[in-house]
Amino acid sequence: MLILTRKKDESIILDGRIEIKIIEIEDGKVKIGIEAPRDIDIIRKELYKKVEEENITAIKYNYKPEDIKKLFTGKNN
Repeated sequence: MLILTRKKDESIILDGRIEIKIIEIEDGKVKIGIEAPRDIDIIRKELYKKVEEENITAIKYNYKPEDIKKLFTGKNN
């Protein structure tokens, strides 16, 4: 892991296309800005992990064809 020290309004460049800039430092929190091409997905790690866990749970569930049909028709019976 590369560890860098940055001050407010300083930034780093990744791969020549992504800029990560320190916007604000206050009360132990750092606000960052990210400029990247639209084809780059940017998501907070805790959200990424949550989606990953939900996907694993969904894979383990034994769906029946009628369960999937209910998802698309909105009918519960």
